[in-house]
Amino acid sequence: MHGLRHIFTAVTLACALFLGAECALARSWESVRTERQDAKSVVKLSEIEIKAAPALIIVTTDHQVKVQVFTILGRLVSSETVAPGTSQLALPAHGVYIVKVGEITCKVAV
Repeated sequence: MHGLRHIFTAVTLACALFLGAECALARSWESVRTERQDAKSVVKLSEIEIKAAPALIIVTTDHQVKVQVFTILGRLVSSETVAPGTSQLALPAHGVYIVKVGEITCKVAV
């Protein structure tokens, strides 16, 4: 078991070094019931809202929608379809990301 941890650490480090930090730590979207109080609205339309909080992107929508997140250099971090409600994505690094929710595209600083 101890050896597997070293292998995982080595693979994670190699992934981060050669493919960017997003590869090593990107997670999937998760549904949330309560939002963080420190989240700030970036875009708000009648059916979609995009917010930013430290190390998080939060999307609230009233219908199922495809959400894509890219680094400022264009590297894909996440591409998933989220269910209606509020979902959040924990990001591997602080910075500026391009977020596309359905037909809406914006820059989000976290």
